[in-house]
Amino acid sequence: MGWRDWVRGAEIEPSLYAADFARLGEQIRSLLQAGARVFHFDVGDGHFVPPVTIGPVVLRSIAPLVHEGGGVLDCHLMVDNPVDHFEEIAASGGDSVTFHLEVVPDPTAVASQARELGLGVGIAINPETPVDAVPRSGMDVALCMSIHPGYSGQEFMPDALPRIARLRELLPDVLVQVDGGVGPENARAVREAGGDLLVAGSSVFYSDDIAGAYRELALTIG
Repeated sequence: MGWRDWVRGAEIEPSLYAADFARLGEQIRSLLQAGARVFHFDVGDGHFVPPVTIGPVVLRSIAPLVHEGGGVLDCHLMVDNPVDHFEEIAASGGDSVTFHLEVVPDPTAVASQARELGLGVGIAINPETPVDAVPRSGMDVALCMSIHPGYSGQEFMPDALPRIARLRELLPDVLVQVDGGVGPENARAVREAGGDLLVAGSSVFYSDDIAGAYRELALTIG
């Protein structure tokens, strides 16, 4: 099983970093029942991004629930040394890891190390990183950050749309992921630009009806 088995044309990925952690299991169940299948799990180390976010302890606690519900966990490593985390992410129930181009000298070699552990592989670029720097092979997913990584609730950067379109042009066989400020007002434009995987944090979890917010976004992108 891999990304092509998990994705149904296009996906809204609820970003668990924005969840209410007092109700995390309940909210995951609600989203699974609403049709969510791919969950975004942000790992921040306090170095590559300012905040320390969530990590393997939380991953281990929710992985059985997500997997029993037919879902997968897409782990976005906002960290300086991603390879150091691959083994524990895999052992804790992560299904895929996305690391940042800005912190690895040889992304293809890093991707190979993740695959040896049975993980899917993505590569992410920050808003300042040239799109053309992304490797043309070896990745399942290319993540275009549409905010500066680290904090949930930031506004979508309009400059991301041509960057998404360029990624789609450069990588026709790779899933294009977009993370940051995605909501009902821009989800269709992101999809039309070429986004396949739309990460949604505050636009889902800050709603009084998270299942309804997820379904609305999913309908928006078809």
